[in-house]
Amino acid sequence: MANFDWHAERSDLSGITLLDRSPESEGIDLKAVRMYRQARVRNEMAKRGVDAVILSDPINIRYATGARNMQVFSMRNAPSRYLLMTATRSILFEFTGCLHLGEGYETIDEVRPSSTASFVAAGPDIYARERKWASEMGDLIIELTGKAATVGLERLNAGTAIALKELGFRIFDAQEPVEMARAIKSPEEMKCINASLRATEVAVGKLREALRPGLTENELWSVLHKSIIEQNGDYCETRLMSAGERTNPWFQETTHHVIGENELVALDTDVVGCHGYYSDFSRTFHAGPGKPTEVQKTLYKTAFEQVHHNMDILKAGMSFRDYADQAWNIPDKYYANRYYLSSHGVGMTGEYPYLYHHGDFPDAGYDGTIEAGMTICVESYIGEEGGAEGVKLEQQVLITDTGIELLSRYPFEEDLME
Repeated sequence: MANFDWHAERSDLSGITLLDRSPESEGIDLKAVRMYRQARVRNEMAKRGVDAVILSDPINIRYATGARNMQVFSMRNAPSRYLLMTATRSILFEFTGCLHLGEGYETIDEVRPSSTASFVAAGPDIYARERKWASEMGDLIIELTGKAATVGLERLNAGTAIALKELGFRIFDAQEPVEMARAIKSPEEMKCINASLRATEVAVGKLREALRPGLTENELWSVLHKSIIEQNGDYCETRLMSAGERTNPWFQETTHHVIGENELVALDTDVVGCHGYYSDFSRTFHAGPGKPTEVQKTLYKTAFEQVHHNMDILKAGMSFRDYADQAWNIPDKYYANRYYLSSHGVGMTGEYPYLYHHGDFPDAGYDGTIEAGMTICVESYIGEEGGAEGVKLEQQVLITDTGIELLSRYPFEEDLME
């Protein structure tokens, strides 16, 4: 029978309804989380000889400081707020009227008003605005680090980046040190990740209970999103849920499509949840009221096999190439519609590393080492090219010194496993 009565274990959800300033008594030492993350970034900067970074991705600002503010807006309107960080100084340039949001963090030495160097803010004066922005930022960098500094940049207008380079700075891509910093989680970070997962599992449970033929995909997806927001999660990064023939191929987001009787309904959570940490697992359900067909069960069990084979081979010290070589071989009839990754890193969003299928490794893959402290999502999409339906499954795990620890606990569907 299906798992309609499943409920997430909520014993580690203490404090998730509070902001990231939650006191230690709530079960997670968020100060320790912030200090660890900032030290990770500075350590990776030092390894690469980067004297300063200017971060404008709101996820990376939050990672480096804990400060959050209008994350989706900030992604679309970069650089509306940004962080200048050196080995000894952290200055947050906060959005107009929002300076109070950056105050009180031990990871932020000073909060200043941002100067938005974008066309919508400056109009035809954009060129002059960019030059002025770069000149003022350049003076500050020289004051903090000296001349001819190496500066890591991300998500800035081309004009501001060019102007900084013309001022004599060596420009470096800030993605590398920040992504490498984010890859290894501390024990306190894992408490945040588990809290986010437990809350998302509660939301998926509510979606599962609400599922019935006659609902639109949008109506059903809203159940999950409502629960995420109620539990102080941030937002759903995608709308990856589809039903029936819209499950094949994958990557079809929710619409007004009406869920039909006995259709498969597949989803990928992609939730930026509690404390800003990503909760990323996939499940496929059967809409009822009848029993799943043999074809549906075969798709499901095949996806289940892929996920669990690839979970079983993960271990610390394994190279990305060795993982690709040992990963589950996708049958030919499902290969064309395969998920584009075999596995991927996850933290505050999807992140480094990307682990590719054996067949894709020569063109897309890169080598590296799977390390203890990485959190990894193991993916599967199974659906024939031109087939009627497909199945999406995914599990989130922690790499340990001795193997893996399963993080995502939402159960699989017994009816589809028979």
